[in-house]
Amino acid sequence: MANQLVTSLPAEFGLTEGRDTPHVVIIGAGLVGLSTAWFLQEYGVEVTVLDRSGVAAGSSWGNAGWLTPGLSAPLNEPSVLKFGMESLVDPSSPMYVQPRMDPTLARFMMGFAARCTAGQWTKALKQYVPINLTALDAFDEMADGGVKEKTRDTDFIAAWVNPEHGDALVNELTLFADAGLEVGFRELDNADFAKEAPLLAPSIQRAVHITKQRFIEPGNYTESVAESVKARGGKVIIGAQARHIHHGPKGVSVEVDSGEPISGDAVVIATGAWLPELAQRYGVKKIVQAGRGYSFSVGVTEPSLRPVPTPYYFPRERVACTPIGERFRIAGTMEFDHVDAPLRRSRVDALEKSARPLMEHLDYTDKRDEWVGGRPVCVDSKPLIGATRVPRVFVNGGHGMWGISLGPASGKLLAKQIVEGVVPAELKPFNPTR
Repeated sequence: MANQLVTSLPAEFGLTEGRDTPHVVIIGAGLVGLSTAWFLQEYGVEVTVLDRSGVAAGSSWGNAGWLTPGLSAPLNEPSVLKFGMESLVDPSSPMYVQPRMDPTLARFMMGFAARCTAGQWTKALKQYVPINLTALDAFDEMADGGVKEKTRDTDFIAAWVNPEHGDALVNELTLFADAGLEVGFRELDNADFAKEAPLLAPSIQRAVHITKQRFIEPGNYTESVAESVKARGGKVIIGAQARHIHHGPKGVSVEVDSGEPISGDAVVIATGAWLPELAQRYGVKKIVQAGRGYSFSVGVTEPSLRPVPTPYYFPRERVACTPIGERFRIAGTMEFDHVDAPLRRSRVDALEKSARPLMEHLDYTDKRDEWVGGRPVCVDSKPLIGATRVPRVFVNGGHGMWGISLGPASGKLLAKQIVEGVVPAELKPFNPTR
């Protein structure tokens, strides 16, 4: 595929009058949108990326940065129902629903809950496996093609205070293997904790070592993809709030708040949790809700542990921790609220309260980089990737917690669909008009 120059998109698109090379406009400069642009360039397509705020300004900046196809499972696991019920009465719960009168949120919660069954989760899991299998290869292709920021190969530590609570993840990893995605893992003896997982607190009674995963510093990585897109001739325009998409006989035109409309042969809506604002007009009816995640970084008090070599995961508490330079990022929570709601101090405090008993050697008096980002969660826990009901208009979004891990693979597969006019098998379960 690499550097294959195309001079026309599929017949139903045609080229904008006066153009010799296809031009696609991507709305959204998170990792999903920029990866789509990058892989379109591999086909020789000209690209323009628009964003109202900035590169990685949404959920691409302060998340855990995990590239974990071995953990990228649908969110509608049956145990989520129990957490959901707790969240209604406990604002410090890892999963929290901000009370408000919102019919769309109510429909989302009822629809999501109805899908939290073992059968539906297993079916969705099998649909994730083919795209998960391509996830890390897509990052490697971007590295070979000039994206300078590196991914880091590493193992992960998952841990629990109550040993019985670890059974759910071990069972999930086994189901992944049964579905075709083998994930290496092994139980750690308590005697190995100090050597292999030195941040674990004495309260931890069980830990699992998960192999052959990766992580990135997501903000820096997304910026690096943007720089690569620009270095290869693409445009990244910040401060361009897309309002409407207009169709002409030979192309599309994106109307923005300020400046002239931006025309192309096709457009991709990749606006994360804001996706419904534009995509609903084009037949994308699945509800997408902002599942807001929080994070902050802390210092590490033990010099011999800097930088921390291994990410840590506490599934029961929904806490994910990642080395970021000499610091340690603590991320977690799932807060269902309006995507543009301000950061809530109570949720940062709740995340810290959850993390403190789980790890040692962290300096919470040196807390920085407090952040909230609205991850786009689709009501059926599956992303929306592909063509809408309107020619030339495509969607790439709704990945929930896995937009970083699956963003490049989604972009690569959608670029293939746009240019070749055929839906890749990996994307068929994620048809945005399903």
